[in-house]
Amino acid sequence: MQRTALDIAIVGAGPAGLALALHAARALPHARITLLDARPADRDVGADPRTLALSLGSVQLLRRLDVWPVGAAQPIDEVHVSQVATGRPGTGRAVRIRARDEAVPMLGAVLRYGELVAPMQRAWEQAAAASPERLRTRFGTVVAALKPVAAGVEVDAGIAEAFDVAIVAEGGVFAEQSRRLVAHDYAQTAWVGEAMLAGGDPGTAFERFTPDGPLALLPLRPPGTPDPDHLRPVALVWCTATARDAVAGLDGAARLARLRELAPHEAGSVVSLGPLKAFALGLNAERTLVDGRTVRIGNAAQTLHPVAGQGLNLGLRDVHVLVDALRFGGDDLDRALARVEWTRAPDRWATIATTDFLARSFTWQLPGASLARALGLSALEAVPPLKSAFARRMMFGLR
Repeated sequence: MQRTALDIAIVGAGPAGLALALHAARALPHARITLLDARPADRDVGADPRTLALSLGSVQLLRRLDVWPVGAAQPIDEVHVSQVATGRPGTGRAVRIRARDEAVPMLGAVLRYGELVAPMQRAWEQAAAASPERLRTRFGTVVAALKPVAAGVEVDAGIAEAFDVAIVAEGGVFAEQSRRLVAHDYAQTAWVGEAMLAGGDPGTAFERFTPDGPLALLPLRPPGTPDPDHLRPVALVWCTATARDAVAGLDGAARLARLRELAPHEAGSVVSLGPLKAFALGLNAERTLVDGRTVRIGNAAQTLHPVAGQGLNLGLRDVHVLVDALRFGGDDLDRALARVEWTRAPDRWATIATTDFLARSFTWQLPGASLARALGLSALEAVPPLKSAFARRMMFGLR
């Protein structure tokens, strides 16, 4: 057990940063933890409509922290992965991954950003109020720089303050980031918003590969009272090639019509489509999580294509391993951080490679590529142990 007092700075109060702060506050009773974020404390994060897709492993971690909003989250019972048929026989194949086949209660869950971050922030504020001598919050504070110093890190946030370790959990989006060692612009744009469906299974998430990029329809729990017309909301992530972005030039009615053409019929009928926001897509990853006494997790370490929905899940797995290393690493902090690096490397790089391969390969236009992808989906569906192994990777990462 870590016995020596440890001063920890956590930069970023998004879901990964808050999960780290809450987990460390419980597991490291001798640590002094300072949570910093540029946003004001009184900003209403509960109204943030962005969507989070969380794996079962992430749900389990958040439940252990007592911050999982059961009533707001829509469990995923099945994932349906398919490819748009190109006109050639055999190119329109599908894979169905079901929770019941894996003997788990759910594969994961989907909810809006604010529905998770707001209760996490309240839990942290309550913990900090109960232990003000060791848990501090500095919202509305911009961290200008991190500087290595003897046996620690100097955090410049208006005033320079030294910590034993600084953990950066605020990464931003691909278009706004400086390029890291491993970087690739996918030349794709993700159009993100919500749509309303009629019919279909409310517990099924759909991933549909199109010639321009993947299209995801993720089930959301309807807010408020049930809809009398039995319509249900889904989060939409619609990826297109930036150079021939057909979505950008379409009005609302044309976008709805195009989405109806692309969506798998198993999803039901697309009744309406809300406003969409565009994001550039790319891979941007640091070579290592650990640099001296500075650690980067989540999007601060690697920004991924959303094709497999693994970005935040990867960050939460970083949280689990990092806190365990600090908890059981004794007084040798550098050795504990080295353990984080080598322990996380296999899962981290395997996830980066998998999402990068999927993002690239399903847009290849080479002769026979569509048929080869269809055969790959068919093989995954036809070999249960292979499909189960893939499902476990998506739920829990590489163990």
